[in-house]
Amino acid sequence: MEITTINPFLKYFANVRERTMRVAGCIPPGKIDWTYAPGKFTCGDLLRHIAVTERYMFAENVQNHDSRYTSHGPELAADYDSVIELMKRLHAESLAIFAKLSDEDLKRKCKTPGGAPIQTAKWLRSMVEHEVHHRGQIYLYLGLLGVPTPPLYGLTSEQVRAGGHTE
Repeated sequence: MEITTINPFLKYFANVRERTMRVAGCIPPGKIDWTYAPGKFTCGDLLRHIAVTERYMFAENVQNHDSRYTSHGPELAADYDSVIELMKRLHAESLAIFAKLSDEDLKRKCKTPGGAPIQTAKWLRSMVEHEVHHRGQIYLYLGLLGVPTPPLYGLTSEQVRAGGHTE
């Protein structure tokens, strides 16, 4: 996806986030701290990580500020409801920053946390890829827990193989 103006990107990103929140809504509140192995991201860590990287890394970097990402831990939001609220609040803050980007801003370079220059539009595209990557982990975690999840685009792979019929 080439990003040349911000409004179409914001609409696209809203759809990506809606799908992320749909699967986040499947996490049983009592499993927010669940992980498949000690020392690995928990379900809550994944959601907090999506939220804080968007706001404190990507949104800061597109403004030519240094990353402010320091943690994705439970001190930011410990229970399920507070994690979802954190995601919503930080997303709204990020959108307000992104909405101010001009077409010229999208063409200029910003710096990644590692100091590498990257076109702002490409950095935003990386943000979406980052979210989708972690959303996939949430789907996997829920599969390991035996929790049913919604299909991304209306049909499951089983329904597509059956000719697109739902049962």
